[in-house]
Amino acid sequence: MTTGPVTARGVATRRRIVEAAIAEFARYGIAGARVERIVGDARTNKAQLYAYFGSKERLFDAVFLESLEHIADAVAFDATDLADWAVRLYDEYLENPDLIRLATWARLERSPEGRLAPEVEKFDDAKIRAIAQAQADGIVRSGDPYDLMALVIAMSMTWSPVSNVYAASAGEPTDRHDQRRALLREAVQRAVAP
Repeated sequence: MTTGPVTARGVATRRRIVEAAIAEFARYGIAGARVERIVGDARTNKAQLYAYFGSKERLFDAVFLESLEHIADAVAFDATDLADWAVRLYDEYLENPDLIRLATWARLERSPEGRLAPEVEKFDDAKIRAIAQAQADGIVRSGDPYDLMALVIAMSMTWSPVSNVYAASAGEPTDRHDQRRALLREAVQRAVAP
């Protein structure tokens, strides 16, 4: 949205806005988020926020896309070991619970059905092709590769901050997390076995 050269100070201001927005949107969603709180936490003003992002909704889109990019980069994917991927996702949700909260708000307020967001396709396509190849190699069960990916992601979210049953936190005992990781690993292995 911005035009002209961006200064180091401008980059820092934009980063503060994004970080404040992540916390605000994760807690309140799009409708409940307040620009006043975001700019207050970012130590800037509305004019700066609107200059960088244009609107609260476009700010959410930028923050959400950044969270998708983060999780795609932070969590290694291997279609031949989907159980390990699920465990890595579990750990990422523990370390960065706001990421899953943002995705949930996007689902609730933006895309109640179908794909979560058009931008997700660029992250999913390579995974889907890799799962299809693992299926062709006899490593992963047959079926729609997209549905298998969705199943593994859903299983990884069993104890995430948006669980309907129990939301785990990083502060819980390590052995409790290890038990969940072992259960998750075994459940995914069984679910995707040929």
